[in-house]
Amino acid sequence: MGPFEMVVAIILIITIGKIIQTKQKAKHGIVEDEDFMGTKTHRLLNNAETQQMQDEIRGLKERIQVLERIATDSSSANDLNRQIEELRDR
Repeated sequence: MGPFEMVVAIILIITIGKIIQTKQKAKHGIVEDEDFMGTKTHRLLNNAETQQMQDEIRGLKERIQVLERIATDSSSANDLNRQIEELRDR
């Protein structure tokens, strides 16, 4: 194995390791934050935080679906106003 192949193999191994490590952290609810100086901090989400984030994401997905439907459907102005008000009420 030549030096070029060795470098490529090392980079490949490191990349695969980082991907596996990131997936394991996400699986266990570990969040990695990076501040403006590039310092990384890790924190563990508790179940309440995780559930809250999942609920928020679910709500945002629902809003996106409604907005997509509003944008693509050719409906009357009154129906459009009603749907917008429903989104505001959520």
